[in-house]
Amino acid sequence: MPSVSERLVTPGRAAGGVALVAFAAVALAYPSIAPNPYLLSVGIVVLNYAVLSTSWNFVGGFTGYISLGHGALAGLGAYGTGLLVTKGGLPSFGALVVAALLVAALAVPIGYAALRVRGASFVIVSIALVLVTLLVFQSWASFTGGSRGLNVPRPFPGMLRPEHHRVFFYLFLALLAVALLVWWLIDRSRFGLGLKAIREDEDKAEALGTPTFAYKLVVFVVSAFFTGLAGGLYALWFGDLDPIFQFSILTGSYMVLMALLGGVRNLFGPLVGALVVGVALEYFKVEFGNTPLHLVATGVLLALVVLFMPDGVLPALGSLLRRLDRTTDSSIREVTAAELAAQRIGGEQHAQSRNG
Repeated sequence: MPSVSERLVTPGRAAGGVALVAFAAVALAYPSIAPNPYLLSVGIVVLNYAVLSTSWNFVGGFTGYISLGHGALAGLGAYGTGLLVTKGGLPSFGALVVAALLVAALAVPIGYAALRVRGASFVIVSIALVLVTLLVFQSWASFTGGSRGLNVPRPFPGMLRPEHHRVFFYLFLALLAVALLVWWLIDRSRFGLGLKAIREDEDKAEALGTPTFAYKLVVFVVSAFFTGLAGGLYALWFGDLDPIFQFSILTGSYMVLMALLGGVRNLFGPLVGALVVGVALEYFKVEFGNTPLHLVATGVLLALVVLFMPDGVLPALGSLLRRLDRTTDSSIREVTAAELAAQRIGGEQHAQSRNG
């Protein structure tokens, strides 16, 4: 009979632990093994996607609210950081933190208005947020640079481009680790339990005494803070901001698709989705250039995954491992039953021989 420790270490947990250690090892070594600066920059883009989709997952994964407006929060973090550096004269990373705090503060009135509606109405409100911020930052050319864009000075001006990529790769990796840690802590807290109750049945959770609106607003602000940090860090790395790109509806759509692809209720689901979508996007851009075909190819890839893995990659793998685990348990039980039967028959024969 397996011990308690053996029962606790299931194949799913063991595989998850091995995968996490392998990812950490590859991620830490990637800047050293990347063959050229371009592939290193691709790694940074993928990590940026991972941070953004994990930030989105604070709202989508816990409450079930689908927001397409997080691209606006990332754009606000990027432009906030750039403007605080260029107009306010703040040091780069001081501007990054201040901009993220401002985005979080701005998320309070935005969330206060948006979170009072649900379903399709919430999706429409989140899209409106992207369109409004795009219009403001594109029209206010005297302050934001408008369609000319905004150039953000490098935080390390004397550093060569490859080393610049290397430093920012580790900065994005550290930010991803912090975001995952906070998500994990919330998931295991009483606050997280209340959020998941909202996701399952908001009316019933409110009837049972959960302050649903306050919980949604708090997690929305936390999500906005990490989204603002990701956007600001991207601005410091890339250095050239364009309102059409920064406030694109595609950015929010990518966050949703990455989280859904990996598994929206899983800690590492958005990370897996970012790895798949981010690498696919960069590959298709190389193959098809600036044509819209890379979006078509990515859409087909996502459609195939959704058709065959509707709950996401990680839940599908977890289900497979659980089925294998049950098969193993069944085999053990059958062998044990056979052994018991053999022992019983042997015992009866031994008793008959003694009586005979």
